Amino acid sequence: QVQLVESGGGLVQAGGSLRLSCAASGRTFSNYHMSWFRQAPGKEREFVVAIRWSVGSTRYADSVKGRYTISRDKAKNTVYLQMNSLNPEDTAVYYCAAAGTPVIYTDSHHMDYWGKGILVTVSS
Repeated sequence: QVQLVESGGGLVQAGGSLRLSCAASGRTFSNYHMSWFRQAPGKEREFVVAIRWSVGSTRYADSVKGRYTISRDKAKNTVYLQMNSLNPEDTAVYYCAAAGTPVIYTDSHHMDYWGKGILVTVSS
């Protein structure tokens, strides 16, 4: 079965950087897109960024444009999220997700597989 395992979270000061990784296994992802969502305490899960696995094109939420960068390593079946210029509003549990279509959806209900999530805490 498909497994998505996030790593790289933790505590960082405002203005700092973190890189999250999502190791994917269980199938080939050539027709998939991979996304990162996040959920802050007391808030709904929100779309952050997505990448089409085959061609590498991306889509970003306005709140992270210019600060976050998504990439993937096909050989390692891993998706990365480089997060720069972090601020306390970025504090959340970050989830890696996969959907079996190259059409990028920002609605979490369209995603087929989810990781367990990883906590990112940005202190002021």
